[in-house]
Amino acid sequence: MKTTCKSTIYLLCTLAAAWLMCASCVDEEEFTDDARGNFEALWKIMDEHYCFFTEKGIDWNAVRQKYTPMVNNGMSKTQLFEVLGNMIGELKDGHVNLYSTFDHARYWSWYENYPANFSDTLQRKYLGTDYRIATGLRYRILDDNTGYIYCGSFANEMGSGNLDEVFNYLAPCNGLILDIRDNSGGLMTSAEELAARFTNQEILVGYMQHKNGKGHNDFSEMQEQRLKPSKGFRWQKKVMLLTNRSVYSAANEFAKYMKQCPNVTLVGDHTGGGAGMPFSSELPNGWSVRFSACPMYDVNKRSTENGIEPDHNVQLTDEDTAKGIDTIIEYARKLIME
Repeated sequence: MKTTCKSTIYLLCTLAAAWLMCASCVDEEEFTDDARGNFEALWKIMDEHYCFFTEKGIDWNAVRQKYTPMVNNGMSKTQLFEVLGNMIGELKDGHVNLYSTFDHARYWSWYENYPANFSDTLQRKYLGTDYRIATGLRYRILDDNTGYIYCGSFANEMGSGNLDEVFNYLAPCNGLILDIRDNSGGLMTSAEELAARFTNQEILVGYMQHKNGKGHNDFSEMQEQRLKPSKGFRWQKKVMLLTNRSVYSAANEFAKYMKQCPNVTLVGDHTGGGAGMPFSSELPNGWSVRFSACPMYDVNKRSTENGIEPDHNVQLTDEDTAKGIDTIIEYARKLIME
């Protein structure tokens, strides 16, 4: 089945959402609103709907045995939250979160345990104070006639007319640096809208599945993700896409799309991953849990849950930072001039 990214995502997410909605109702009816009931509800929700057990080599039954002795109906809600948060933390997945009225259980080691490779202070030196802002993008022409765009989030919709204005302004440049470092994601449609500016023909950018059963390996067939070229302004010159470990979720998908576009080179650090489309369910006590339910893959059908490898692995150096130089930006500028 060949579909565009938007239609593939919509179809699979609709199917998965329907499956999860039905299953969530059953979960709520089966478990009592006490510590033990909420523990069992959370374990079962993850057991039936989480999508990376096999890939990560996690024995979820063993995890249940580990945490069961820690739960009793006399414990406080704070103690219960800590136990449940630690249990889902075993999945080591940034898309797995537990939300209560007083805390948010999270796993952030996908970026916290790595060099930042991005500095707001250095970026301000390159952007200056007279940069332009449109559709969430900060952009300017650097002193060597290189275009520079910083996209720090895909949280909002990308305006087609705004993007036309941005690229028309940068059109005289020798090449483009598109910096998505520290972009932790947002809307998949926005990631696709921007990526569509860098191809002149429809291209295969990856694959996607959805969970369609309660078994750990119950998935739909892989369906193609295809990127269609934008009807607006399309960039034809060299593009250097700057990445670091804090590139996650929809931004990780964007890096995957861009890797298949002509004239695009990835520069910087390995991205953080987050290739499981997240969905949510609710425990009997009202706490919500978010988890990865739809796995995504690159054009070679390899999971991108653990991130995208750059074409040029470049790290910020202490020496350059002390001089006010962004090592990664400078490396990208040199590649444009080659």
